[in-house]
Amino acid sequence: MTSAAGTTAVNERRNVSDAAGVVVLGSCAVWSLITAAVHDGRPEGVLLAVLAMAAGYASGRILGAVAPVAAPCAGALAGLGLALTARYTTPGPQVTVVLGHTGATAALLTLSVAAACCAAWAARPPALRLALRLLAVGITVTAAVLGSAAGCALGAAVLLCSLAADRVRRRALGLGGLTLAAALVTSTAWAIAEDALPDGLTASLEGQLTEHRVLLWRDALHLAGRNPALGVGPGRYGELSPTIAQAPLPDGKPHSAALQQVAEQGVVGALLLAALFCWVLYSLWRSPRSTPIALTAGAALTALAVIASVGNALSFTTVTAGAGLLAGLATARPLADGCPDNAVKEDERLWAHRLEP
Repeated sequence: MTSAAGTTAVNERRNVSDAAGVVVLGSCAVWSLITAAVHDGRPEGVLLAVLAMAAGYASGRILGAVAPVAAPCAGALAGLGLALTARYTTPGPQVTVVLGHTGATAALLTLSVAAACCAAWAARPPALRLALRLLAVGITVTAAVLGSAAGCALGAAVLLCSLAADRVRRRALGLGGLTLAAALVTSTAWAIAEDALPDGLTASLEGQLTEHRVLLWRDALHLAGRNPALGVGPGRYGELSPTIAQAPLPDGKPHSAALQQVAEQGVVGALLLAALFCWVLYSLWRSPRSTPIALTAGAALTALAVIASVGNALSFTTVTAGAGLLAGLATARPLADGCPDNAVKEDERLWAHRLEP
């Protein structure tokens, strides 16, 4: 009786997580339509990103339940293939410059490393688990060969976090640390745009980020100051940014997801983007999968948040769909198991103890 009550409590909290996701994704779509209607903007990009995220998440939940090992392995190989072909199918100038498609390539490679690690944790035969971890190592090395320093560094960080996750007993602490890391990077980018850091530190960071990128961020804050509540409208940053007008190869993006949101959709848009990230981590906290799988996915999605804070990775549908797919795979309940993983079994026992009269 007590065990049944604990299982019911866990299922109810998972339902709350799914409902919260529907609300957050729906709010992102609706708010983009509202701000577009007010300022004659173009919400198609935001709507496509929301649709890709939702479709990827739903697909991950289904595939992760049916094939908990094969699905993330296939996802890792697909992400690697997309990263390899993207370097040859996109125009040359956009690939070579710092503000080009390198952020999307790094994001795809990082998500692929995480998918391979998740597949390794889900596999039971030691030989298969070793082979999948070698695949993750191979993807990280491939990032270095492709010249994606960010992809190599973040892929290695995800791999190390995945290996260390087996020693973590409380996933909430690990996910909380990842949340703080994402918040720190985002706030640092914001502080650079505001010129709020010490001069020496600002000069050092600007040298790494390039002066052009910092000017794009400052344009975004200037546009946000015109209408903090609603922004200037989705898709209108490129029309109103002075730096974009002077760039030889403009792409119309400020190369920071948070700053683009606050410039085009106001403070509410930025808060919705933060809520989306927090919802994904909350879903991983309540996931029936093991703690190493949840923390591996969380580390990769945090790495994606870092890339998106200083680049335009979220402007690519393959990246947003891949992020949703990884989150879905890491929160799916495998049908073959028939019961939650050990980490969630322990959680059920704790809740059952609280429910005892």
